[in-house]
Amino acid sequence: MNNVKNVFSIKDLENLSGIKAHTIRIWEKRYDILQPMRTDTNIRLYDLASLQKLLNITLLHDYGYKISKIATYPQDKIPSLVREIISSKTAKSHAISAFKMAMMNFDQELFFNTYNWLIADKSFKEVFHEVFIPLMNELGLLWQSDTITPAHEHFISYLIKQKLLVNTEKLQVLKQTKVDKVFVLSLPMNEIHELGLMYLHYEILLHGYKAIYLGESMPIENLKDLKKHFNSIVFISYFTVQPERDSVNEYVAKMTEELIDDATELWLTGRLVEFIKKEGLSDKISIFDSISELVAKI
Repeated sequence: MNNVKNVFSIKDLENLSGIKAHTIRIWEKRYDILQPMRTDTNIRLYDLASLQKLLNITLLHDYGYKISKIATYPQDKIPSLVREIISSKTAKSHAISAFKMAMMNFDQELFFNTYNWLIADKSFKEVFHEVFIPLMNELGLLWQSDTITPAHEHFISYLIKQKLLVNTEKLQVLKQTKVDKVFVLSLPMNEIHELGLMYLHYEILLHGYKAIYLGESMPIENLKDLKKHFNSIVFISYFTVQPERDSVNEYVAKMTEELIDDATELWLTGRLVEFIKKEGLSDKISIFDSISELVAKI
């Protein structure tokens, strides 16, 4: 059984390109920019080449090219114009499209070429904030809408993880400059989405603090052990799919009971923190709606 998609619906194209299905149909009818295959029941289907072409056309359109003009170009002119835009501008939207295309094709080379082009004139922090965070947000939506399979998500997540690890290691060898607190980073039980937490690890080291990275599926009672070793601890956790929405407050209450004291803080972020009831929370707990907000407090 092949769980890799190589044929896409018009809704998939809308999800991946950001262009409404209605607009795609108009562009097709009026300008013949895509030639979909059709099922017996006349439903449009598109191949990877069509997806690639639409992503390229979307980039040109974003940079002011009219669809009526793009439609007149020979087949090879569109990719070459896209390459010109890339080399002359920091086309963030292109980078996100290129990473999506690398993911759809399982194309490691395209991932590395795009990353190398970005890192040539940006810091890793800028690449992560400007490109990887929006990309990860989009991947979550693409995954939920069945536009991409778990295989796609795992492929691209692993490549981003590699970049995080390489850049984190460069900081781990440096001497820490701040000693007023120690950060301990972990994920709840059965939570495996660790890219956000890994990036926070990088940021904490960048700020000169000691960070202890414990990663996924850490029981609260195991976190408690760290208090024997360090005096002033900030525990950080990232809730993406765990704990379950209806038990998130119970989980936070347990963390409060087991971990919080005069020398301990708890910082929480991730998609599920919006379900935490703020009233009655310990003043030692901080809730952040985004990675950027948390980084600003380090």
